[in-house]
Amino acid sequence: MRYEFRVAGDVSEPVGGAFPELDRARVPDQTLFFGTVTDEAHLYQVLMRFQSLGLHVLEMRQLPQETRQEES
Repeated sequence: MRYEFRVAGDVSEPVGGAFPELDRARVPDQTLFFGTVTDEAHLYQVLMRFQSLGLHVLEMRQLPQETRQEES
C-alpha cells in the first residue's frame, strides 16, 4: 500500500531522516512524505514516529498502486 502524509511546516533533514522508507517533498508551509507502507502495523509505527517527533500530520491518504505498463 502506498501512502502520502502531509505534515505542517518544513521538516529538517535530520528529522526527515527518521523516515528512511518514505520519500519527501517540500511544498509551501508543508512537507509531504510518501511511499510504501507494508501493513497496518507499519502504518501505526510511522504515525507514532510523527507524533514522537512533534510533527503535526495534516492529512494522510492512501495512494493508488503504481502499475507497470506491459511493453508489446
